Amino acid sequence: MLNTDGSLGRSEAAVVSLLLIEDDPGDALLVEEMASDAVIDFGIVWAQSLDEARTRLGTTRPDCIVLDLNLPDAHGLDALEAVLKYAPGVPVIVMTGLAAEQAGLAAVAEGAQDYLIKGVVDAELLTRSVRYAIERKRAEHAAAALQASEQRSRENARLERGLLPVPLLRSESVDVVTRYRTGRAGGLLGGDFYDVVETRDGAVHVLIGDVCGHGADEAALGVNLRIGWRTMVLGGVDVETKMNTLEQLLVAERPRSHIFATATSVVLSADRRSIEVVRAGHPGILLRTPDDVQWLEVPGGPALGLRKQSGTWRKTTIEIDERTGLVLFTDGLFEARIDELDRLGEDGLLEFARELGSDCSGEKFVDSLIARVEALAAPHGGLSDDVAVLHVQWADGDGRS
Repeated sequence: MLNTDGSLGRSEAAVVSLLLIEDDPGDALLVEEMASDAVIDFGIVWAQSLDEARTRLGTTRPDCIVLDLNLPDAHGLDALEAVLKYAPGVPVIVMTGLAAEQAGLAAVAEGAQDYLIKGVVDAELLTRSVRYAIERKRAEHAAAALQASEQRSRENARLERGLLPVPLLRSESVDVVTRYRTGRAGGLLGGDFYDVVETRDGAVHVLIGDVCGHGADEAALGVNLRIGWRTMVLGGVDVETKMNTLEQLLVAERPRSHIFATATSVVLSADRRSIEVVRAGHPGILLRTPDDVQWLEVPGGPALGLRKQSGTWRKTTIEIDERTGLVLFTDGLFEARIDELDRLGEDGLLEFARELGSDCSGEKFVDSLIARVEALAAPHGGLSDDVAVLHVQWADGDGRS
């Protein structure tokens, strides 16, 4: 029977709530009778016009809507369009007469989940139609959410690829190999950062750094530091001033006060006879000489963001053979776990590098080194931290590049 509040049947303990939009009381009672014979409980709220349905939809969200296409204030697809607007995301089943079955098909094409024909529908068909309508709408929502997620992932990937630096080289006199692995699941950019810039005087400036952590905030901070460094190189700022300025930038931009970053800046002189190194808490450098691979770790200052008072970072000048290749990297490369207790460490990385030797090209050296470390770490969870590796060498040295 019709309730005085406009509801039909067992609304209090309903499993599936229906909003029935139907102007004919006789047809509404037929729907109630079918619902009472169904194998699941329906709670039915009855609206006799589109305007009344809009009012009810303002206070409740049903699991499904059953809509008569012939209402006193809306007709046909106009009624469906209005209901879809008032109740976005709610599955809609339209009801039509036998002679107007084509209208039901048209309604499905315009967004309804199903249609029922008056006089033909029974309790079993009503139940099945409602269940299928709800599941189809859920599937639509899931597909839409997946598509949106994939679209965001593609957009994020394009953005992150765009933020990875392209070496700014003015000539073909230097060969640069770069490799990047992020420890952030689904990400292309982590807290590690690097850059290479050749200035007008022929000097080659190289930066590598590591913001602690490898989330999105750390990735953004690393990009800020890299862009700040490149701007200062192009502006002719001296190497020690760069480190002080980078620290100021880090403190201003970091999302949390405990965030710090390590960094190493190297300048290859235009005469190819020396390098200038400034180190801020960052690991050493591998030097690939014609005869050996050596570990270079010059005196340095603290990591950026850790100092209690102002100071300077020391610049160290090292004479090198022009055939020497420089390999800069972040600590994710040698912190790979090799068993349950131990990590590879700096000594282990140097041993690997020496086994690869100094005769192969820079690209082969870097790829082989990373592959060796990844294979070693694979049984123990793989590389969990960001890894950045740069190989820089004068291109016309001994032909190895």
